[in-house]
This record gives sequence, structure tokens and C-alpha cells, in this order.
Amino acid sequence: MTFITISRQAGSLGRKITEILADKLELPVISRDLVMNQWLPEIANKHELHMLSESPGFYLNSSAAGLTFVEYIENKLRAFIAEQPAIIFGLGAQIIFSRHPAAIHVKVMASQDVRTKRIMQRYGMEETDAQRFLELTDRKHKRYISTIYQKDWSDPALYHIILNTNFITIEESVSLLYNFARNKEIYTQPPTEVSDTEKKKPVFFKHSSEEEFAKILDMYNIEWEYEPRTFPIKWDEESNITQAFSPDFYLPRFNTFIELTTMNQKYASQKKKKVALLKKLYPGTNINIVFKKDFYTLLKKFRLKEGSE
Repeated sequence: MTFITISRQAGSLGRKITEILADKLELPVISRDLVMNQWLPEIANKHELHMLSESPGFYLNSSAAGLTFVEYIENKLRAFIAEQPAIIFGLGAQIIFSRHPAAIHVKVMASQDVRTKRIMQRYGMEETDAQRFLELTDRKHKRYISTIYQKDWSDPALYHIILNTNFITIEESVSLLYNFARNKEIYTQPPTEVSDTEKKKPVFFKHSSEEEFAKILDMYNIEWEYEPRTFPIKWDEESNITQAFSPDFYLPRFNTFIELTTMNQKYASQKKKKVALLKKLYPGTNINIVFKKDFYTLLKKFRLKEGSE
């Protein structure tokens, strides 16, 4: 179940984006206000709640539950997410769930000038007061993450997506995150069982000998792929590819490419040169050139090899 953590600078529109996104995704929001008003009163008295609202360092003190306050919050968050997805607003969740495969970590930011103007407009402040407000708020966010987790709140490596609302509207931000979350949900779903018929897509062979060889592979129950990779082998002075080579088959079980050829010496010589160049350019690549008369000899060799493993 995909869930989202959102960190934001004051004046970045992060709170509004979170509210609209939560409504669109039909997800609850876990915020600092919820934690302070609903979770922490379970283990903290009035004095402790006051200290927690004022001092990040106080979260490292032991609580009546026998855990530090921050450990209690982390456990509550993990238990909640284990049951259902949510949007976690702040709380250092980008660090708590840094390695969680279902998490999307988002940072919403904007330039100092833009944020100052937004704060001035929203609260009717003078410019110097708005700048001071942003300075104190940013410092508070940074101090919490630094004190509790010894991390830099502004480090871009903590986030999957950073939205700059200087240039992206609220609606665009919500749309981007909504589609990102939906796509992640789709691509992290466990694969469903499909029949052997569904697994194999129709293959259109270029030559009848290739189709014949594929049938023989099937008869011997040897898994194969048809022309799965193209190897560039020559380039011009401007690094444009001038010649490439696509071996006919790849046998995953044996990590071997197979190139079929006819008895015509001209074509056989050309393919031998390509194979030699490929091996030189791509060391460790296993590839065999096979004449039609050698089909069964080669396959018997692979069968013996498989039986010895």
C-alpha cells in the first residue's frame, strides 16, 4: 500500500497541497497537531506536552510508556501504516520510513522571496516580520530533524520528489503526486499468475531455420528468447553506430547466445567476424555460431550440461 510523507517550508503551499491530495486519494493525514492532541496525551502529562511543543530535545526523554517520546511516535506511525496508507505531514517521516518500499517522500519548497510575499499576504505582515517568521519556522523544522535524527532537513537525498511552487501551481502539484502514487501502486503490485500461453507472446521469425530451431528447443524443454539484445560493434568518428549484431537466440539457463547460419561460406565468414568482434568488445559474453546440421549436437550437449548441474 503506497503512502506519502510530505515535508514543507512555510509559505510553500505544502499544507494546502497535502489537504487536496489527501482528499483526492481518500487518505487520512497524520500531522503534528494530531500527534500532539491525540497520541501524546496517552503517555504525556500537561507539563510534558508543553515541553514537547517547545523543545525538540524533549522528545528524546523517556515517557510513562517506557519509551522515549520519539520512539512512541515512531511505533505509532509504523503500526498505522502497517494497517492502512496515509499521508504523513512532517514528523521526520521521510527518515523513519526512508527504506520503506511503499513510501513516496516529498519536499515542497519555494524561494525566500516568494514565500515572504505569501506570508505577508496571508497574515498581513510587514516584509521584515514575514522574513523573521520564515527564519524561525525553518530553523524549528531543521532543529527537530537535526536533534532527533542527526540529518539535514534540507538534504535533497531524503526525498523522491522536490516540488518548487515558484513554478508549479497547487493543482499541478496535486496532479503530479496523485499520478505518481497511482503508478507506484500499480507497479509495486505482486505479479499475478498467468498461464504458459499468456506468458509467451507470438514470435515472428525471419527465417524458417530459426523457427525450426525454436521448436527443437521447446522439444528439449530449453527456455529461449528470440533476438533479445542488439550489440553495437562499430561506430563512426562522431560515435554514431554504423554496425550492430543481434544474435538469433538467447538461452537464459546457460547464459549463452546462439547465432544460426547456413552452409554458405560467405555468410558464415561474415558472422564469424562479427562474433569475434562482439567477444572482444563485450568480454564474458557467451555466443556460439551454429550450422543447421549442428542443431541436435549442440542441444544434446546442453542437455548433458543441464543434467550434470
